Amino acid sequence: MDKNLKVMTKKRITWFIVLSIFIGWLIISLIPLFGLAYGEKLSVIILMAMMFSPAISSLLVRLITKEGFKNMYIRPNFKRNWGKYLLIYFGPSMLLFLSGIIYFLIFPRMFDASLTQLDEMLAMNGPAGATAFHMLIITALQVVFIGPIINIIPTMGEELGWRGYLLPKLREIYSDRIALVATGAIWGIWHLPAIIMGHNYGTEYFGYPWLGVLAMIIFCIVLGIIEGYATIKLKSAIPAAMIHSTLNAGAAIPILVTKGEFNPLIGPAITGLAGGIPFIILAIILFIRIGDKRQ
Repeated sequence: MDKNLKVMTKKRITWFIVLSIFIGWLIISLIPLFGLAYGEKLSVIILMAMMFSPAISSLLVRLITKEGFKNMYIRPNFKRNWGKYLLIYFGPSMLLFLSGIIYFLIFPRMFDASLTQLDEMLAMNGPAGATAFHMLIITALQVVFIGPIINIIPTMGEELGWRGYLLPKLREIYSDRIALVATGAIWGIWHLPAIIMGHNYGTEYFGYPWLGVLAMIIFCIVLGIIEGYATIKLKSAIPAAMIHSTLNAGAAIPILVTKGEFNPLIGPAITGLAGGIPFIILAIILFIRIGDKRQ
């Protein structure tokens, strides 16, 4: 790469990281500024708004540095890739369910065969005649069939930045492996204020909040490798957004069938080290498979 072009690419990477964190953290700061509790309806909307900060940042960097709007990774590139898209559509939900199974095989006493939480939810506002088992099956089927598209707009808000801009820019300078890990780590750091507020892990675990922040960075590196691999192979951020959408849709399912107190850093959600075992294994395989080449 030309030296001047390399310097400009590094500037664009720096601009993007700074803007993504600044805008994202500015948006989520509205939760404490408004005196909201994390999990309230308005705070959820604010968190969703934060998800658009990477895409907004990528557009701003393109304008600031006069880069233009080519190679935005928004084309799906379906041609000759239908098989890969089918795998991306259904694979993450299968991996999600496998993660729950493995967690409960490791910690069998945590599984609530009586589906107490679902029964309580049905008692509050469920349809007449429905059972907890029916609700679990319907929820699982929704994740499988509409999970990849139900959250696609906010997840594209993230992925147009992380996988559609930062990852390709890092690949211009570093190897694919370094680019994948670095993108995931920065993505994890971006989550810091949300984790402090209780996102994914709550606030009651040992080592709060920094062990939660560390766990999130690890999870984002793992998921970033998987999503980044799909992005590189299909030259599009859409597959990453589909994977992200599925996991957002189904992440709570293992929690719904858990009883007693659990350590969120361990599981049952995929953001825990044991809950995310299949994703960790897949990320290692893809990390090895991608090789140490440059773009």
